[in-house]
Amino acid sequence: MASLTREQMLDMYRSMCLTRALEERLERLFKQGHIVGGLYRSLGQEATAVGSAYALEPEDWLAPSIRDMGALLVRGLAPVDMFRQYTARRDAPTGGKDNTNHFTIPELGILGPVSPLGTQLAVLNGVALSFRIRGESRVCMTYQGEGATRTGTSHEGLNFAAVQRLPMVVVLEHNRWAFSTRSDREAAVGAWTDVAGAYGLPVRQVDGNDVLEVYDAAREAVDRARRGEGASLIVAETYRMLGHAQHDPQPYVDPAELEAWRERDPIDRFGRYVIENGLATEEGLAAMRGELESEVAAAADEAVAGPRPDPEEARTRAYAAEPADGGVPWTRRAVVGYADAPAGVAPARPSGSGTPGESSGGSGTAVRQGDAAVTDGKQRGGGA
Repeated sequence: MASLTREQMLDMYRSMCLTRALEERLERLFKQGHIVGGLYRSLGQEATAVGSAYALEPEDWLAPSIRDMGALLVRGLAPVDMFRQYTARRDAPTGGKDNTNHFTIPELGILGPVSPLGTQLAVLNGVALSFRIRGESRVCMTYQGEGATRTGTSHEGLNFAAVQRLPMVVVLEHNRWAFSTRSDREAAVGAWTDVAGAYGLPVRQVDGNDVLEVYDAAREAVDRARRGEGASLIVAETYRMLGHAQHDPQPYVDPAELEAWRERDPIDRFGRYVIENGLATEEGLAAMRGELESEVAAAADEAVAGPRPDPEEARTRAYAAEPADGGVPWTRRAVVGYADAPAGVAPARPSGSGTPGESSGGSGTAVRQGDAAVTDGKQRGGGA
């Protein structure tokens, strides 16, 4: 087990409790009509998100799925910003244009998820590849349910990450359900760890409701990726305690099965561990939860009181305000001079074109600015 300080363990407990309190408040806002659209809770899966994200360093990148609120909070996302996002406020990360977690925040190393399941791995592979090409000691982590791993883009992404030995950690959240389809109807495998063999990926199966076991596996995989040894797969065994989204009462789930998993609640389990090991008292943990309830309530009230975006802003933030290179990258311009160039001599590129990654005001500068911001970004986690 990787070593963690008392403060880090209590911070893990706090992050899981904050996740649940925040999502419970979101459910209340949904029922009050403040949220229009889907609400996908992570009840019962908090340990998987928190424990894995805690193994990352501030300069690393993470792409969550729909049930990884805890990972976003570990990366430093403020609860008020999440409430603004879900209630589509003007000062939300997406300016009110989306009301789930489809946002990218470079300074926190967060890449927004992609709605077609399995696709975000292929996108994050590009980030990981850039780290490897630039010789940077940085790691990417992303999440997939077992249903998402059955998509074509997921197969391509896993294969590419393995073949290219990318600094990538993929967390497979085996929560038993893909909407209303049981996991044993999704793949003919004895265990979900079996899928790793098709790609030549090292894999580790963990109890996804044990935050310390998840952290230990994630830390091992992250360290391996940082050493340049390639991608890894972690299979977290957990359970989706609610329906696919808020509108789904999950009548297809056996109540006895739900009750059995309720007894394995990750927050209750870790709370008992903390108390039994003398890291905190029951009264101290209760006080912490009370403080979080007050913090979440204040954040929700602040967000709901905030302004909605003006109708005129509907077309803003869709394209760059000032496109680099006059709106046309050098790779798509007509090449000047080839017809007149002497044999064996390549003509110069158009003036001001630069090369990929140069600081000419194009994408290379944006990446470097993001890198600097990520380095200075806040994260409560980190490794011991």
